[in-house]
Amino acid sequence: MSESPAIRIRPVRDDDLDALLALAKGTGPGFTNLPPDPRAIADRITRSTALLGGATLGGAIILGLELDGRVRGCGMVFPRLGVDWPFYSYRISYTTQRSSIDGRMVRFPVLTLTNDLEDCAEVGGLMIDPALRQGGYGRMMARSRYLFIGCHRANFGKRVIADLRGWLDNGRSPFWDAVGGRFYAMSFAEADQINGTTGNQFIADLGPRAQIYVNMLSEEAQAVIGRVHDDGRAALSLLLEEGFREEGYVDIFDAGPTMVATIDDLKAVRGLHHAMYVRADDGDELRDHLLTSGTGPAFCCTPGSIEVAGGQAVIDRASAATLSLSQGDRLSYLAL
Repeated sequence: MSESPAIRIRPVRDDDLDALLALAKGTGPGFTNLPPDPRAIADRITRSTALLGGATLGGAIILGLELDGRVRGCGMVFPRLGVDWPFYSYRISYTTQRSSIDGRMVRFPVLTLTNDLEDCAEVGGLMIDPALRQGGYGRMMARSRYLFIGCHRANFGKRVIADLRGWLDNGRSPFWDAVGGRFYAMSFAEADQINGTTGNQFIADLGPRAQIYVNMLSEEAQAVIGRVHDDGRAALSLLLEEGFREEGYVDIFDAGPTMVATIDDLKAVRGLHHAMYVRADDGDELRDHLLTSGTGPAFCCTPGSIEVAGGQAVIDRASAATLSLSQGDRLSYLAL
């Protein structure tokens, strides 16, 4: 029987750049959190390290999924949106009009550019090596982000969002072609690259301020508003299971759905427990929990087995070694 691989989820470091670049190159267009650009990735790693040290910056804390010593996946936590530049969304609302002549009423949707979601946290950047996508690693990586938030609860506000990639047709965004492309004089791929490398300030500089009447867009564009990319269906299911919900917000580039949750209502935050580590044993290796120790740059978690009685925890030896635990250390755990 082969040994289970050594799994560690921890903040990324400078020497993870090549591994992150390999992940980024496999994502395709519309994934701006980690563009396939070495300089942009290096900047994100630098910002992640600074945020872990307490700096007040925009950007994300990047957690890497290390498998047998190499990063094979990642997930991101943005502590606060709207720090470096405004965070824009479209909010879907409805307008009803009634004719005073014949009493006829019409109701139609409109899109309004808004900064409603500023000051929220965000989870995103979930990427897993395609070779690992059937092993439960995606769920593990996704839940580690909420575990990080729960272990650093005082550093986050009330709400968290997840901005899902919208539906694309062979790399083309019908929504961008109908809306953004008419104002910014650039293709979706060009806008995607600018957003991924320098941010979306150009939206504020060049974008439309008036409401957009959805029924004046092409049928193709209307059909993709709020529709998740085919590759994002599993991520959407995980978000719904965790307690996220739709509140009528969509992404300004591709109209993908923006999911919203109250942090304290997240399933993972409610299910987070703490104990004191007392010893390791050679018991089962079910790996049915995420176990974690350390905070900030020292944060580390791993899937493992745990038994708790009277606030004292016994875990499997592999997990104890991965977390470098000593008797009496504080341990947090979350059921997978």
